[in-house]
Amino acid sequence: MEQKENIKNEIINVGKRLYEAGLCVAKSGNISAKLGSETMLISASGTFLGNLKETDIVKVNLNTLKSEDSNKPSSELPLHSLVYKNFPAKVVVHAHPPLINGYFAVEKSLKALTFETKFYLGEVPVIKQETPTVTDTKPVIEALKANNLVVLKNHGVVAMGNNFEDVLSLVEALEEAVRVAAVARLFNKEAFDEIDSSLKENLTKNEISYPMFSRQHIQAIVDLVNKDEFILSKGKEMDLTVQLAVKLDDTGEAYKFNFEKGKIIRLDNDANAPFIISATRAVWEQVFLGKLDSFVAVTQGKMKLQGQLGQLSKWYVPFTRLFQLFKQVKFK
Repeated sequence: MEQKENIKNEIINVGKRLYEAGLCVAKSGNISAKLGSETMLISASGTFLGNLKETDIVKVNLNTLKSEDSNKPSSELPLHSLVYKNFPAKVVVHAHPPLINGYFAVEKSLKALTFETKFYLGEVPVIKQETPTVTDTKPVIEALKANNLVVLKNHGVVAMGNNFEDVLSLVEALEEAVRVAAVARLFNKEAFDEIDSSLKENLTKNEISYPMFSRQHIQAIVDLVNKDEFILSKGKEMDLTVQLAVKLDDTGEAYKFNFEKGKIIRLDNDANAPFIISATRAVWEQVFLGKLDSFVAVTQGKMKLQGQLGQLSKWYVPFTRLFQLFKQVKFK
């Protein structure tokens, strides 16, 4: 009972924070938290998030979506429940930030102008919405595999995570990124429209398909890296000399990249390295498809990193290129 009341208080405080930050107004938005393996708490339908009371937070059975409380749960209950059924997330926030809604009403994607945006948000998926409530949940769930934050076109954002601080940080960071992009466009529309990363160069496609995370698969990536002029140039300039291992949590299979000034001089079958990036097969699949940036995956908790992210991030530019090369090798 104490846990339930504590989480209710958290939801009330989150609602106030969203309202005070201008990220939701009137009766828009909804908040939920997982309560045990079979139940969840969610804000009731037609409530003001900025002025929630304990009675405005409804307890729902995750399997039946039924509640014994007098208030009716939010109409977005099916979406919230599916997030908990598909991910290890503990909290979900759906908000209607005005700048985000305005920006993505006219833009298809976010132009990331700061390293913070690239590092913590990455490429934010944008899902088309045609109804006031999310009735087609499949595209949203699929998008959440690549990012803990998803834009619902004309309908705000959905964010998930292990705690409300992390989730609110994502929403606030995107609202700020949109504000920066809007101001930059006001300063110089032509330059803004032409903004393009130097990393978006033509990439060599490897047409042979390998079993995912096999030695052949990883070796094919190594071969591409060692032929890539951008990585070799930046690696030499930035003294990219480090050991980085990638690990598949499902099987324990691991490979260690031995970098020397941007070139991988050796590939080992072990995880004995100062930096180890590990994840499940489902997450690695998103990375190899190019839908999930490894830096973003680490900051959002989808991947685990052994070692200091701050130390690894000094090679952000060549490693970003490395992650782009991942998707050039087909796998099965």
